[in-house]
Amino acid sequence: MPSRRVIVSAHNGVHARPVAELVRLAQSHERAITLRTADGSTVDLSSVLAVMDLAIGPGDAVVLETAESASAHTVLDQLAEVLDPRA
Repeated sequence: MPSRRVIVSAHNGVHARPVAELVRLAQSHERAITLRTADGSTVDLSSVLAVMDLAIGPGDAVVLETAESASAHTVLDQLAEVLDPRA
């Protein structure tokens, strides 16, 4: 299963604008994408409210996972860039 571990670099954490971008990218992918936090909380990345409820802050580590597909690695790279534009 393709995955990416990302350290959130935004000084405000993951707020409304980046969450909207994450959800848009996740919904454009043909397979479900999950986001898991360091404490083990896991949500479907297609739900704005579920992601917002995680209250991901700067410096938090998250793991993005999806099923294998032709575009899996590309979409994970795009999602990682939203969370850590410096990468």
